[in-house]
Amino acid sequence: MRAVDIGTVEDFVSGDARQVRVDGRVLVVVRIEADVYVLDDRCSHEEFSLAEGEVNVATCEIECARHGAMFSLKDGEPMSFPATRPVHHYDIRHNEGRLEVMVP
Repeated sequence: MRAVDIGTVEDFVSGDARQVRVDGRVLVVVRIEADVYVLDDRCSHEEFSLAEGEVNVATCEIECARHGAMFSLKDGEPMSFPATRPVHHYDIRHNEGRLEVMVP
């Protein structure tokens, strides 16, 4: 695994999804207060950008804007149909005020 810097917590607005590109990967980063979550930015149902969807802060989920599938930000598991497969989840760590995504 390799750590890739994506900025600081303050670079991300709490409750908003933002697309970032890391090592040829397209990811969605979501901050909820002090917690930051990173998933592949593609719905497993129909390859649509999750960064365009709404974040449910209360349940820690993100919705695919195309068909409404919900995914857990904590582990990428689908929480509702039509999605049945998870989205890849990335670990993130804090390093001297910076956020680092762990990529294979």
